[in-house]
Amino acid sequence: DRITYDETIDPATILDQSLRESEELCTRWHGAAEGRLGYAVTPRFAVSCTAEMLRASADLAARTGAWWQTHVSEDPGEIAEVARLFPEARDYVDVYDRAGGLGPRTVLAHAVHLTDRELARLVESDTRVAHCPASNLFLASGIMPLARYLEAGLGIGLGSDVAGGPDPSMFSVMRVGAYAQNARRTLLGETNPSLGPLDWIRMGTLAGATALGLDDRIGSIEAGKDADIIAIDAGLTAPMRHVDLGAPAHEPIDVDPADIASRLIFRPHPDMVRASWVRGQSLAGPGMGSSIRGTAGD
Repeated sequence: DRITYDETIDPATILDQSLRESEELCTRWHGAAEGRLGYAVTPRFAVSCTAEMLRASADLAARTGAWWQTHVSEDPGEIAEVARLFPEARDYVDVYDRAGGLGPRTVLAHAVHLTDRELARLVESDTRVAHCPASNLFLASGIMPLARYLEAGLGIGLGSDVAGGPDPSMFSVMRVGAYAQNARRTLLGETNPSLGPLDWIRMGTLAGATALGLDDRIGSIEAGKDADIIAIDAGLTAPMRHVDLGAPAHEPIDVDPADIASRLIFRPHPDMVRASWVRGQSLAGPGMGSSIRGTAGD
């Protein structure tokens, strides 16, 4: 795991070494564990990279079939600095476009302040975006115009920004995303259709898998897909109307799916996740059995 700030060291002495080590790691791990592991070449962002590093890292990702991941348009100060460092580029997205970094194997984090041209170019190139609402609010970066991006056809999944936000839980990310979009609609008078609880669950599951190009294998419970599943006991969140918390966990809860989704998003608790499986193999959880079949629908 290496973070290289290209402007703070001698690029001539480190670039070749970094690329060589990255390629060795990619060769070792990309597609390992029967395809469960994937490698992403991750230049920090344009501010800390030379054009040469961006081009070379994008080429490495293309040659190896790995992902290429970096940041774009997180906050206004960053955007201004990119414009200063890359005066030949039309905008922030164009910096990556010139490096050959756009495409369906690229995931750009944040994208809070895209211009119309940048948005159109990302859609045209089928580049994907990781929306990190908790990080964006925590760092005062701004609120993504999510409805505008979705209407334009941009592929978007949810992310926690690793340690960039206050909580790595995807349920917390969904909650903050919903709050942020409601605030945006109220403060800016936006009239785009709002996302409901089931939409946010989809954003945190299938949309993320689609952004990574893995939706044929994971992201939803469908016949033939990998059984990557968590088991949730909705009775272990805060009380909800019409739900008998004294009922056995195995009994069905007769409420609307949107109500259950809302409860998981807005009243999550770590204890509600009772077990998890990857390709049918149990990872953890009390009393849930050691394994299930390897693909959904088997």
